[in-house]
Amino acid sequence: MSALPVAPPAASADAGPLGIVRTAVSRTGTMCLVELQKLRHDRTELVTRAVQPALWLLVFGQVFTRIRAIPTGSTPYLDFLAPGILAQSALFIAIFYGIQIIWERDAGVLAKLLVTPTPRIALVAAKAFAAGVRALAQAVVVLLLALLLGVHTTANPLKLLGVVVALLLGSVFFCCLSITIAGLVLSRDRLMGIGQAITMPLFFASNALYPVQLMPGWLQVINHVNPLSYEVEALRGLLAGTSARLTLDFGVLLVAAAAMIAIASALLPRLARG
Repeated sequence: MSALPVAPPAASADAGPLGIVRTAVSRTGTMCLVELQKLRHDRTELVTRAVQPALWLLVFGQVFTRIRAIPTGSTPYLDFLAPGILAQSALFIAIFYGIQIIWERDAGVLAKLLVTPTPRIALVAAKAFAAGVRALAQAVVVLLLALLLGVHTTANPLKLLGVVVALLLGSVFFCCLSITIAGLVLSRDRLMGIGQAITMPLFFASNALYPVQLMPGWLQVINHVNPLSYEVEALRGLLAGTSARLTLDFGVLLVAAAAMIAIASALLPRLARG
């Protein structure tokens, strides 16, 4: 009696580039939902994190608006400053996101994630965009405060969508920078120290507080290679209507975010072993 023919195994739905993209999008959406759940259960975090941006707007912005120490042309200084503070608040959230990765390593979660079929680059991208969701929630609080202070911003939906994209890309870059540092130092304490050491230099070496033309030559060079500067320029152009090279700004942010996702993905196994 001849054996019955065996049907060939069905192709995996997750095989191939399309399956990888589908998995990456699914993981990213899941991580973003997790972040929203965290914010829903701990709304006080938004308030506490808004204290520092509020002080920059209330104290620094109001004082320098009165004394007119920083020339910003026809744009009121508070309108000039608000986009920079938006970018700053997103930076401060994203740059310490690597601490969560180290916590997941210590809890054994990261090792379990790495043995799933999900590509490493998808895991990192999911974490990075989750950080962007948290940064966007913070940005809404800062933007509402700026409106209460009389800052004039656009109501154009397309420009507001551009603001969302700029904040997301900036958060992705700095989150992946944090994961990269975590993959190198392998310690929460060291990561915290390095994060604190680089956040303020990144902020002051950008155009968040003052026009580039006021900077000394050496600081202008740093400004031109600082992704935060391109994020601030895009936000300021979209919200305050100042001159901006939006194509260049978004191009730099996109390339920088993609490159940092790749670097962080390469270091993820080392972090898991650490």
